[in-house]
Amino acid sequence: MKTWLRQHSGRCGAIGLMMVVAGALVAPWARGADSAGPHGSVYTVDNESGKARTINVAGFPVVAEANPFYLDLGANGRRCVTCHEPNNNMGISAAGVQARFEATGGTDPIFRTNDGSNSPLADVSTVEARRAAYNMLLTKGLIRVSISIPANAEFELVSVHDPYGYAGNNANGNELSLFRRPLPSTNLAFLTAVMWDGRETFQKGSSAAIHFDLSDQANGATQGHAQAPSPIDQKTRDAIFAYETTLYTAQVFDGTAGDLHSAGAAGGPEELSLQPFVFGANDPLGCDATGASCNPASAKFSSIVFTEFDAWAALKGNGRNQARAAVTRGQHLFNTLPIPIKDVNGINDDFNVPTVVGTCTTCHDTPHAGDHSVPAPLNIGIVDPPLGADGLNASGLPVGDMPVYTLRKKGTNEIKVVTDPGRALITGKWKDVGRFKGPILRGLVGRAPYFHNGSAATLADAVNFYDKRFDLSLTAQQKDDLVAFLRSL
Repeated sequence: MKTWLRQHSGRCGAIGLMMVVAGALVAPWARGADSAGPHGSVYTVDNESGKARTINVAGFPVVAEANPFYLDLGANGRRCVTCHEPNNNMGISAAGVQARFEATGGTDPIFRTNDGSNSPLADVSTVEARRAAYNMLLTKGLIRVSISIPANAEFELVSVHDPYGYAGNNANGNELSLFRRPLPSTNLAFLTAVMWDGRETFQKGSSAAIHFDLSDQANGATQGHAQAPSPIDQKTRDAIFAYETTLYTAQVFDGTAGDLHSAGAAGGPEELSLQPFVFGANDPLGCDATGASCNPASAKFSSIVFTEFDAWAALKGNGRNQARAAVTRGQHLFNTLPIPIKDVNGINDDFNVPTVVGTCTTCHDTPHAGDHSVPAPLNIGIVDPPLGADGLNASGLPVGDMPVYTLRKKGTNEIKVVTDPGRALITGKWKDVGRFKGPILRGLVGRAPYFHNGSAATLADAVNFYDKRFDLSLTAQQKDDLVAFLRSL
C-alpha cells in the first residue's frame, strides 16, 4: 500500500497545487481530506465473480462523506454518489438499482422523473406505477438523457417510435429520449473523452483539458440530474475533481482464479494506478492527442494492451491453475485474435477502407485500461434498431424497449434508423450518427449491464455480440476464456 501511495506523491502534489491556485486556502472537504469516511483509502466489495477494490491514491477516504461528491448540492435529493456508488465500482448496476427500489418503494433519490423515468410525464403515484415508470432504470440501469437535434444539423428527424410516447414530440424543443448508462467515476486518469457522446469534451488532448471538462461536467450533472437552480462554484467543482481523479478500481479476487495479484499476476487497482498514460500513445490510426488529425502510416501501435496475467501463462494442472490459464488465454485472445472490422463508422468510412483486420485492442488501445487513447467515437452496431417482434437487432442485442429514430440527411434520400443518434446530436454531422466512445474496461464486474444502452446483460452477452457482429465463429471455450479475462479486470 505504501509503495503505490509513495509513487503517487507527485501526482497528489500537483492536485494540491491546483487546489491552492484555484482557491487559496480551502476547507478540508475541498481538498478531499475527510476523516469521517469509515472505510479509509481502500474499499473492497463483493460481486458476482469475487471481489473488486477501489483505492484513492491521494490517501483520501473512498467514501469521502464530507467531499461535495457525497453532499446534497441540488434540489431533488440526488448527489454525485447517487449514480456513482463505491459498492458498484463507482457506477450503478441494474441489480443495485432494483435493491434500492425494493428498499424504498421507488422513492430513493435515483428515482426522479426528470431523467430517471421512461418519460418525464410518467405516472409515479403508486409503487406499481413507479415500477413501470422506472422500468429502463430498473432493468438496464439507464438514465434518460434529453437532447434535441441541433438547428444546424446536416440531418432531420423523419419519424420516431417511442414506446413511452414522449421523444421527438414534446414541448421541450422536441427533445429526443436517449437511454444511457452512467459511466463510472473512477480510473479517470486514463480518460480521453467525457460522456458517451463526448458532449462534455470541450478541450482535448491533455490532462489539463480533462480537468476543465470534468469540472464542467460536475456542474452540468448537479444542475441537470440533481436539478440545482444555480451553478456550483469553482472550489466545489475542483473538490469533486480532486476526489474522483485519484480513484482507481479493479477486480482483486475471482471466485475460480483466486487472488488476481498472486503468482506474479498484476491485477488490482494498486498496479493499475502505477501505469502511465499519454494521450494517443498507442493509437492504431496514428491520430494526434486530440483525435482530430490522423495518419495511419505514422501509427506506433502494439496490439498487446493487457499484460496483467502474463505470469500465469505457464501454469499447469487443475483447480485454480486451470482457472488462471483460462484468464491468460482470454487475455491473449483479446490482444491478438484477428477481427475483420467492417462497416464500422469512424474506421472504415473515415479511412475509406472496406475491411481492416484488427483485434479487440484496435479500439481498446490504452495500455492496461482499454479505452481509446484519443477521442474516437465509433458506431459498431449497438444502436441498430430491432428487426422483429422479439426486439433483437441485427447483432442479437435486445433493444425492443428503446425509442427508434428515423433520420434523413438533408437534401438527400439517405436514411439512417437508430435507437440513439449518439455523437451526431452534439456535432450535427451526418457521419457521427450512432457513434459513441469506447469505455475504460477495468472494474467491469459489479456494474452490469454493458454497452452505452445496457443491452448486454452479462459479459457473455457482450462477447456474443462481437462474435455475431464480426462473424468471428468463436468456440465455446474461446468465449468462456474471454469472459474469464474480462471479469478479472
